[in-house]
Amino acid sequence: MDESKIPEAWRVLRIQSELVDGIESLAKLGRAVTVFGSARAPVESRWYQEAQKLGQLLGTENIPVITGGGAGVMEGANRGCYSTAADTVGLNITLPTEQTPNSYQNLSLEFRYFFVRKFMFVKYAVGFVIFPGGYGTMDELFEALTLVQTAKVRPFPIVLVGRGYWQGLTEWMTEHMVANGFIDEREFNLFSVVDSAEEAAAIIVKHTRMLRAQELP
Repeated sequence: MDESKIPEAWRVLRIQSELVDGIESLAKLGRAVTVFGSARAPVESRWYQEAQKLGQLLGTENIPVITGGGAGVMEGANRGCYSTAADTVGLNITLPTEQTPNSYQNLSLEFRYFFVRKFMFVKYAVGFVIFPGGYGTMDELFEALTLVQTAKVRPFPIVLVGRGYWQGLTEWMTEHMVANGFIDEREFNLFSVVDSAEEAAAIIVKHTRMLRAQELP
């Protein structure tokens, strides 16, 4: 149905149904890691391969992986985790050019609304790992930084993979955002930059083990 023709009250109910379905589906997931990155990264690319390696490393530690469910980096991360006993989740989105869910999800959800999907990315995450990508990847990166900066979520690791890719952005942030006082050094240090899946996994695993230890009697 054309979204513009739906009465506002019914649209609210549709939003509510997506929230309820998402929460019910993911409530038993446990501590997961959300992985972002370009849907356009081919299977043979470095970033697909690193994402696949990351998914396997996290899954081996029984840490579920959540992605947007599409191709490229998302598929790589789901695929790596799919080879383990951990859950691998795809939060797919309905787009004008239809996104095709990748084949490596043992839990696949479909969303119409970006903001509901974003909520699900964050609600069950104890870390974000962000590979090179485009507008959507940047959107998720800065949203995560803002949520941690404003204490709207408990602090969690935000790990950027690919020093060469992120260098220009981090230098610009230092030269302009920090230098002008728009963010301070502490806020700039809310994320880490690494160059491999192993480094990213080490940060996430250390944080997850710490959280698990805090729960022990």
